[in-house]
Amino acid sequence: MQGTIDGLSYGLVTPVAAYLTACLGSALGLRCTVRSLALDRSRKPGWLALGAVSIGCGIWSMHFIAMLGFQVSGAAISYDTTLTFLSLLVAVLVVGVGIFTVGYFGTGPGPLLTAGVFTGLGVAGMHYLGMAAMRMNGSLVYDSAVVALSVAIAVVAATAALWAAIAIRGFLASLGASAVMGVAVTGMHYTGMAAVDVHITHGVNVVGSSAVGVMALLIGPLVVLVLAAAIVMFDPMLIMGDDEPDRRPVRRNAGWS
Repeated sequence: MQGTIDGLSYGLVTPVAAYLTACLGSALGLRCTVRSLALDRSRKPGWLALGAVSIGCGIWSMHFIAMLGFQVSGAAISYDTTLTFLSLLVAVLVVGVGIFTVGYFGTGPGPLLTAGVFTGLGVAGMHYLGMAAMRMNGSLVYDSAVVALSVAIAVVAATAALWAAIAIRGFLASLGASAVMGVAVTGMHYTGMAAVDVHITHGVNVVGSSAVGVMALLIGPLVVLVLAAAIVMFDPMLIMGDDEPDRRPVRRNAGWS
């Protein structure tokens, strides 16, 4: 029996909250990446790691906030704890490959494209591993063409966000880049959800909601995002917008001491 899917059981509340969470994690991660470009090699790893953790926690939290609105008629939904946290680890590690690529190999077309691909794959990998963690009296069936489209959206938008964050300086540019990255994450998520059908294995006339369990899982990553935001907000160079060393030539005037 095919279950009826309702991905917006709370209306626009979950999509909007999910998008804003994705934007927050992306903004923090991208700012950390830009900050690292102004540092010597000994100080890069800390900022790049914080960037990877921020984006990873942001996209993971976005996924499960969005899943609060996901219900299937005839199925009670829960999540496998091990796979759920493994999806968080995958998000941080794969996105980290992309972030460290930019931090150490520069912002040329090659490193930027590589970083965008890994970051997008990190988003997609987290999503589908998080979906694999779902437990219900049924099975998920995917439309492969729509799945491929969802991965493409993640890769293209993540690459665009990285380019915007690095190539265009200024606070408004940073906001725009994080908004694009938020589109990458949420667009990939809801496109991926459009690829899903649920086949109920036996008819139980209930509607499953895992809101309490999901909210408990979200506490840790959201706390990490708050701490990351505090670090970024109180960093002097990021506050002043001085994201890169001043490379302007020094002008000397004999008339001044």
